[in-house]
Amino acid sequence: MKLVFGTTNAGKIEFIKRRVEGLGVEILCLNDVNAPKLHIEECGNSPLENAKIKTLAYYDVLRVPLFSADSGLYIDGLDNARQPGINVRGEGDWMDDEQTIAHYSALAAELGGKMKAQYKNAICLIDKDGVMHEYMGDDIASEPFYLVEKPHTIRRKGFPLDSLSVDIASGMYYDDLEDNSKYYMGMADGFAEFFKRVLGL
Repeated sequence: MKLVFGTTNAGKIEFIKRRVEGLGVEILCLNDVNAPKLHIEECGNSPLENAKIKTLAYYDVLRVPLFSADSGLYIDGLDNARQPGINVRGEGDWMDDEQTIAHYSALAAELGGKMKAQYKNAICLIDKDGVMHEYMGDDIASEPFYLVEKPHTIRRKGFPLDSLSVDIASGMYYDDLEDNSKYYMGMADGFAEFFKRVLGL
């Protein structure tokens, strides 16, 4: 079974490809299907709304089974007006990876050097029969973690905040843990279960 992932983020594509290994699903990127470049206004108020907007936009053009995902970042101690939510890279002027790191480093400094955070994720898929499946739940959210002031030297393209992410239990950067898979494991299992459930795998 082939599914197109409606994103240009190489890091997210690789993440999902690893999640579906062994399920009999081949994940294709937009370049694999010669998809036109679309300007999609992600004007939803939640990760699920934005995932649906992107899925419908790409499906309208490609008419093949495909899905999109979206995330929101939520930080303890911030009022609603300051929550990043779906605007992880800011509103208006979009921040690149290094600008994103600098922004959240400064915010952590403002809040005493670290802040407890969590990613809440959503996915929307249109199957071979044109049926839409939407999902946002705790099992595809990240575990809570700290975002800290001092960035790690390691950078992961497309995932800028990984360099600020610290495991709450150990106090270590995830990139310094011998096994950092738990950072992704809960939501990884959740994504895999979503694909198995809606595709009948």
